[in-house]
Amino acid sequence: MDTPNLEWGKLPFGYIPTDYNTRCLYSNGAWGEVELSSSPFITLHIGATALHYGQGTFEGMKAFLGVDGKVRVFRWQDNWERICFSSEGVLMPAIPKDKFKKAVFETVKLNQRFIPPYGTGASLYIRPLIIGSGAKVGVSPADEYMLIVFVTPVGPYFPQGFKGVDIQLVRDVDRAAPLGTGRFKVGGNYAASLSSLVRAGKEGFKTVLYLDAKEKKYIDECGPANFFGIKNNTYITPDSTSILRSITNLSLCTLAEDMGMKVERRRVPVEELSEFEEAGACGTAAIITPIKSIQDRETGKVYTIGKGTDEPGPVCTKLYNRLQGIQYGTESDRFGWTEVVE
Repeated sequence: MDTPNLEWGKLPFGYIPTDYNTRCLYSNGAWGEVELSSSPFITLHIGATALHYGQGTFEGMKAFLGVDGKVRVFRWQDNWERICFSSEGVLMPAIPKDKFKKAVFETVKLNQRFIPPYGTGASLYIRPLIIGSGAKVGVSPADEYMLIVFVTPVGPYFPQGFKGVDIQLVRDVDRAAPLGTGRFKVGGNYAASLSSLVRAGKEGFKTVLYLDAKEKKYIDECGPANFFGIKNNTYITPDSTSILRSITNLSLCTLAEDMGMKVERRRVPVEELSEFEEAGACGTAAIITPIKSIQDRETGKVYTIGKGTDEPGPVCTKLYNRLQGIQYGTESDRFGWTEVVE
């Protein structure tokens, strides 16, 4: 098995071609068999509902090459549950658990030469997606669907890695409405965030912090990630009907409790930002991105988190190291979160 000529320690978070992907088609009311493909392209009808009405969902997952040489996939069953939840939210058929697992694990196994070595800080990103592939002109669900799973080796989501970032709080953009699709992992939510994310980047910020769309009083999503704050030995994360239930965030909640911390999932008023000793954005891509400051774009007010330095705080550091330890197999997986690719 040839090793790709890649600088593993300098990988961006971007797309690098790999050898194989898998597909599974739904038609006549049933899912077919998982099939292998070496092509990075799909043939899609010009009337596909994914193209016109946004009928589609996706997941972000990772596989890790451990210090023991074993490849581990992190919490795939939770990703399966979430892709089914999102699929049902936009009226697509749920993919059976066995077919989802086969597609994911076969894709990882067939692309093992692209899994970054242990110690490089890189991993294999796994992207399952389900799209409406059947043609409809009227606004209605498709009759045919397609599951695709591809992988690519990635480095840190932000080039600086596990370091504090400055983010921008925005009030003039809503990522998702309280009774809309915010809790589903669908493309439209990310399309809605692009204008504010690009603008924030031009203005010197790494990402944005959204407020609730109804009252503009409470913290919602943090760019493409969940938000959490730390104070008084408590891990606090927003409770909202318009944010995605992050699997990374759920994992951090469990680890925080295991470390003897209290965990609160509740509405978080903007004013509380000034009280946090540490804060972060969390998700599959970045795991934890520590936040050192938050600037309100409308008022100019700056909330400095902790010491406001690049160095992560002690709680973020411990949570990050424990989660990475489980993912790479250097720490006991007491929660049964990983599964080895055989």
